[in-house]
Amino acid sequence: MSDDRPSFYSIWQLLILEVTMENKTIPFSQRRVDWIFVGFFLINFFFITYIVDIEQLIIHDPNNFRQPLWPPESMIRLVHWYGSSFDPLLMARPQWWKMTIWIDVLFYGPFYALAIYAFVKGKDWIRIPAFFYSGMMFMGVSVILGEEIAGPYATPHLPLVLGLNLPWLLMPIFLTFRLRKEHPFTQTVPQTSPRPLDAVQMLNG
Repeated sequence: MSDDRPSFYSIWQLLILEVTMENKTIPFSQRRVDWIFVGFFLINFFFITYIVDIEQLIIHDPNNFRQPLWPPESMIRLVHWYGSSFDPLLMARPQWWKMTIWIDVLFYGPFYALAIYAFVKGKDWIRIPAFFYSGMMFMGVSVILGEEIAGPYATPHLPLVLGLNLPWLLMPIFLTFRLRKEHPFTQTVPQTSPRPLDAVQMLNG
């Protein structure tokens, strides 16, 4: 008696598709919210930390100094104009204030560089450093604003100074919220892959 089954049942192995769920990194070009964070990190790294802030460590007395190699003279004039016009604390430069800038230069600066890379490449390991950064930044800015509001070097232009400092008070909150998930830069997508299966097992159920 002849075997009427189709010939493909006679092969020893068949390939079937196995579907699994996998986390896939979303390209940076599609994560438009992250453009804001990367822009914030870039401004801090290239302008705030290593121009505006480091000037206050290099120049101890803004009323009596020699032009240093860094920052550029035009940037020093800009910092001193802002300080003398709106922010007495920046010009007074008490020791506790300088300590906050040392933290900025030694810790926040490297963090910004790492964060730029991590956000562009979608690296989850930035989450824990970002949480530490957010907590420290929020606390530091809160202390500084307390001085700006009611300290010995309180600013006479409070709305302006508050507005200029507000991003550094809000961004740590937004950053913590953005990285709340274990894999913040990925999306779950189905993946199909061929899996060999013995033909006899298929026929026998």
